[in-house]
Amino acid sequence: MLLRRFYDDSLAQASYMLGCQRSGEAVVVDPGRRPEPYLAAAAEESVRIVCVTETHIHADFLSGSRELARVANARLLLSDHGDEDWSYRYLDEDGARPLRDGEEFSVGAVSLRVLHTPGHTPEHISFLVTDGGVSGAPADGVRSSPPPPLALLSGDFVFVGDVGRPDLLEVAAGETGTMEASARQLYASLQRFRELPVHVQLLPGHGAGSACGKALGAVPSSTVGYELLANWVFQCADEDEFVAKVLEDQPEPPAYFAHMKRLNRAGPPAPPDRRLERADLHRALSMRHDGWTLLDVRTRAQFAGGHLPESLNVPLTRTLPTWAGWVVPYDRPICVVVETEGQVRPTTELLLKIGLDDVQAFHILSDPAASPELGAVVVLDWDEAERARIEEGAVLVDVRGKIEWDEGRVPGAVRIHLGELSVRVGELPRDRPALLHCRTGHRSAIGASILAAAGHPDVRNVEGGWLDRLARGMDVER
Repeated sequence: MLLRRFYDDSLAQASYMLGCQRSGEAVVVDPGRRPEPYLAAAAEESVRIVCVTETHIHADFLSGSRELARVANARLLLSDHGDEDWSYRYLDEDGARPLRDGEEFSVGAVSLRVLHTPGHTPEHISFLVTDGGVSGAPADGVRSSPPPPLALLSGDFVFVGDVGRPDLLEVAAGETGTMEASARQLYASLQRFRELPVHVQLLPGHGAGSACGKALGAVPSSTVGYELLANWVFQCADEDEFVAKVLEDQPEPPAYFAHMKRLNRAGPPAPPDRRLERADLHRALSMRHDGWTLLDVRTRAQFAGGHLPESLNVPLTRTLPTWAGWVVPYDRPICVVVETEGQVRPTTELLLKIGLDDVQAFHILSDPAASPELGAVVVLDWDEAERARIEEGAVLVDVRGKIEWDEGRVPGAVRIHLGELSVRVGELPRDRPALLHCRTGHRSAIGASILAAAGHPDVRNVEGGWLDRLARGMDVER
């Protein structure tokens, strides 16, 4: 049996290839948007991808199942569970095989049994994997008893140390009144997990850093037995305790989750293949008047030193998809602003993962001092921030999440989550400086660009953020 794990640390997302080396066949589960990594792995392992499937309608990335099935000439298999609002809309169009609880499909000697495990989403399924070609099987393939299951591909059902959050349909997709019912569905699904043999490996769809849960472990895999002992969800005394705990302290879901849900439900489009325009300074400056989004992916220090007016700053790091998904609109063409041309492709590839496909141009801004038309952001430390609050009446804006705020905050600060800044900018007085802070200075720099782009006349970023304030021993509230 072949088992390959593909991990995308920009999304904290795992996909899997399982294959039978004897038959030369393989299945891919929960593929990312680009098919190339799976095709390359199949060629390397001398197997052919004959099936592509996924555990549920994803919210955090644009699924690659449809495209991989097309280019590999493979059969697409999708959950046939879920209500009318949250079930796949393109099953018939693509000739996909609908999967129901208890059904099995195989690639050679490797079989996958479908378990309907709703809770995170109504249509969610998991796959119980059995290797029929395990060592010790009779040469003629006849057994007196079936081989034991090997692993559970759990998607967003059970993670290492956590479970998939059951509130996304309500808080991200706007399905009012669904979170408690989903939590109770999840509890019922967990009783099926308890019944699995303790030796079964757990291969989840996400790791630490994903917003699809609140306490995901960084360990890539586990076992049913270990999770029954160590995962907090199995320590709850009853259903009501579980429901209360699983719904509390969930992080704010990124704004783009609802859009991903709709696209993945309707049928995710193929990645675009376009040649980008290289925009000079004059052209780039004019774009803001023509409805473009100027996305500056240089470092926050470079952005603060000089940037195109009305541009948004989301630095090119592994978290670019998450924060771009919070702040970049999907209905406008995008021009990415970079320091070097070599940053263009990594940027567009990260944006593609969440369906920000309309990148049409790039601008290289390597010498901000060369143009007097550029804007700047004042960067200050905590001593300077406190002076500005006293002497200028500056407003301190905390852009962290609610959980972080509840754990500790600066006296007198107001909290506006980074993802809400663009719609709540009117709450901040324009005749007083706005001082932004987060945990380290990264998110607040993004927030400073949002306020500046929205026309706030005096925006400043507190470098070092909450951690630096603690290190200085300055006053905080808890």
